[in-house]
Amino acid sequence: MQHKALIVDDQPDIRKLIMLTMESEDFELHEADNGVDALHMARNLRPAVMLLDVMMPGGLDGYQVCEEIKMDPDLRNTMVILLTARGQRTDIERGQAVGCDAYLVKPFSPIELLDTVDRLVTR
Repeated sequence: MQHKALIVDDQPDIRKLIMLTMESEDFELHEADNGVDALHMARNLRPAVMLLDVMMPGGLDGYQVCEEIKMDPDLRNTMVILLTARGQRTDIERGQAVGCDAYLVKPFSPIELLDTVDRLVTR
């Protein structure tokens, strides 16, 4: 069965890199470039996993999107991986507080990303 993955980052190059990394996996890939669109898409797609940047322009950052996903009864089982350049302990703790399932600090390796996705989605 093909799982849905939603890749959310305001940087087109980062989205493209993640899409290329995920291509070899058995996922139906979708992308968004901001938190508002990501939340709307997540509610429609109900992805198995979201790869979510923290720092994005617009109305919602990654922390806020993650919190909304985890509070929504229809989406709370979506695995959320926060991908960010923010690697301080307080940033990671904030990610945990909003319910993220994994926190990867940029730059991360493609293998680390795939291992994390596989671990979370095949639980």
